[in-house]
Amino acid sequence: MDAPSLEWVDAVRIASPDQIRAAAEALNRIALGCGMQVAPAHNIADKRTPVDTEGNVLARDVFGWTSEKAWWRNPRIALDSPITSACRFESEPFWLNERGFRTRQPNRYLSAIDLTNFEARAMTRAAIVVPVHLPFGQIGAVSFNPLDQSVTDLAAMFDRYGDIFGLLGRTFIASYVNTMGLVQALPAKSRLSKREVECLRWAAIGKTDLEISMIIGRSRATVRFHIHNASIKLDAVNRSQTVFKAAQLGYISLHK
Repeated sequence: MDAPSLEWVDAVRIASPDQIRAAAEALNRIALGCGMQVAPAHNIADKRTPVDTEGNVLARDVFGWTSEKAWWRNPRIALDSPITSACRFESEPFWLNERGFRTRQPNRYLSAIDLTNFEARAMTRAAIVVPVHLPFGQIGAVSFNPLDQSVTDLAAMFDRYGDIFGLLGRTFIASYVNTMGLVQALPAKSRLSKREVECLRWAAIGKTDLEISMIIGRSRATVRFHIHNASIKLDAVNRSQTVFKAAQLGYISLHK
């Protein structure tokens, strides 16, 4: 396989819906050249997987997952698979098999993931996985699985291609989601003010309106006003959702 090139990234980037199929085919060619088969998911919380403009399932029609028992046909894979579980706790590429997870940097959360009956639950014996953390808390994933299913040690492959697989996987999924996104998750003008952020930061750790008013030296009505304004800007239906959306956008942290 040729050395990694930025041309690979350009080939898998989607700028318009009519480019989806070609980008998927490019990613497929690159993976096959490395002896791998691609399994793409744009949202691990969604039963659906990426499709082209005709609605054809890319996992089946481009990446070759044609079996009646293929991973994308399994509605419980998001809950059952240790791969999707790991993508919730890791943002960088990793590889795994029944013996555990291997990452560039230690991640204590991965060691707690149950690997019992690994092959049946992960629907592979080993894989290099690219988590794709997207705006508004959406998580995608791209799994690169050996064509030779007897291969379970991917250490050398990960060292050589892990980072470029990461770049390719993120580019393909992020551009797919951006291209196919039909509904804005937030109004265009959703910038919060300094005072709104301050009130939400205290609300996030459980402070009441009265407590917040005493902390910031303003009236309780003023606190309510700022939180209400933030909820309108973030298109939230209640206080909890306002706090959650503010955290998703990086205005506040949910950690105490």
